[in-house]
Amino acid sequence: MKLQDLTSVPGARRAPKRIGRGISSGQGKTAGKGHKGQKARSGGSIRPGFEGGQMPLQRRLPKRGFTNIFANRIMAVNVGTLNRFEDGATVDTQALIDAGIVKVCCDGVKVLGNGKLDKKLNVKVSAFSESAKKKIEAAGGKAEVI
Repeated sequence: MKLQDLTSVPGARRAPKRIGRGISSGQGKTAGKGHKGQKARSGGSIRPGFEGGQMPLQRRLPKRGFTNIFANRIMAVNVGTLNRFEDGATVDTQALIDAGIVKVCCDGVKVLGNGKLDKKLNVKVSAFSESAKKKIEAAGGKAEVI
């Protein structure tokens, strides 16, 4: 089989509409554009969001909120998810990324107290909640802030 021998399956391709080729074509005279008006002209398109001179929706709605560009993006990890590490392991940011618990470490990782910890772990991350710290130390591990 050669490249020039390839054909599409019958019925897969439809012939294009021949617009503006006389009355008998079914798309003659105004070529499906109606009579006059902006959309009948060449290059006559209306930009997205334009509402014919009426105040557009994106300008009618009030502006709300504020985004702090200096805010620290901290990833949250629950204590219960740390059970997948081996007993006595050192858990830091890189270990969490390698295990797939954290996808990207933005500005740090905080361990939260949701869940139950069964293993003795040495956890070194940016921050801990009080309950998470208690659960790690109750399991015999160490919670260290870096």
